[in-house]
Amino acid sequence: MFVEETKLKGCFILQPQVFEDKRGYFIESFNQESFKQQTGINASFVQDNESKSSKGVLRGLHFQKGEYAQAKLVRVVRGSVLDIAVDLRPNSRSFGQYFSIVLSGKNKTQLYMPRGFAHGFLVLENDTVFSYKCDNYYNKTAEGGIIFNDKNLNIDWQLPQTDLIISDKDLKLPTFKELVI
Repeated sequence: MFVEETKLKGCFILQPQVFEDKRGYFIESFNQESFKQQTGINASFVQDNESKSSKGVLRGLHFQKGEYAQAKLVRVVRGSVLDIAVDLRPNSRSFGQYFSIVLSGKNKTQLYMPRGFAHGFLVLENDTVFSYKCDNYYNKTAEGGIIFNDKNLNIDWQLPQTDLIISDKDLKLPTFKELVI
């Protein structure tokens, strides 16, 4: 597995080695010891989640607050997404900045976000299957979020807003400034 840190400290791109032949392929999608050696992070995941979505679906920007904060390792099993990580750590050099990357079933690239990040993704192909591991359990009372089109974050979602499919709940999320004030 090849690991590279993004411009956001503690946020890493993971590229597993793919073994492919006429039968298909095999990848080791995560190896705790290898990840720890390359990042210094001893990740221990306790919950796996998966969603299937159509092209244009935008999920996010979501996070868990306080003691329920979650580090995540995200990947796409089938299809593709534009994946977004936003640094919400007030003492971080990259506070309020975002990182984007295309994750797909073809490129098998993954993204690790530490606790203190908001996360969202835009589905780029129909029948996309998105999978992620969390290092803490989900807690409904600790839900948080930021509106996808926040002007201060200025995220380039790469599709016109009229083409996006967004839940009513996500359309009512606060702005970044409202969140941090």
